[in-house]
Amino acid sequence: MRSVTYSMNVSLDGYIVGPDGGFDWSVPGEDVFRFWIDEIRDVGVHLMGRRLYETMLYWETAEQDPALDDAGREWAALWNPLPKVVFSTTLSTVEGHARLASGGVAEEIERLRAEPGEGEIAIGGATLAAEAAASGLIDEYRAMVYPVLVGGGISFFPRNERRVDLELVETRTYSSNVVYLRHRVTR
Repeated sequence: MRSVTYSMNVSLDGYIVGPDGGFDWSVPGEDVFRFWIDEIRDVGVHLMGRRLYETMLYWETAEQDPALDDAGREWAALWNPLPKVVFSTTLSTVEGHARLASGGVAEEIERLRAEPGEGEIAIGGATLAAEAAASGLIDEYRAMVYPVLVGGGISFFPRNERRVDLELVETRTYSSNVVYLRHRVTR
């Protein structure tokens, strides 16, 4: 069965964006960007909400950007053909290899798990991840922790009333003092 992973950049105090909605503190250095390039290779489909989808739209045409470096070109070459499912109540169309979700998060994940396919089901976006977590559908939490306190905003971890036990699978520390933490949900 395909595993469901939730991966995002997060501040040390646990937020994916600050109180003002900004995430300029999470611009990856070269080594962290290289990690994300390697990470996306294992993804078979990416689930995202509208805000993340709109943020990532840049990559649909990034190859036309003359300032794009080799790592950016490599990311775009991996990201663009990747199937994406967008959850939105306001969008009526999406671009590239994306499609709008036809059901709720749990329904989509169960359908994707039942289909033949390779690679992980990746979730990007805290709101979407919280819905999946509430149904017990996340298998791994992967946090790229940045050494900054933003004081509030959107929390990386879902706020629900149930305990989730985790097993530490991997850690890495990067030259920019960013720390990668990978935890598997124990059931």
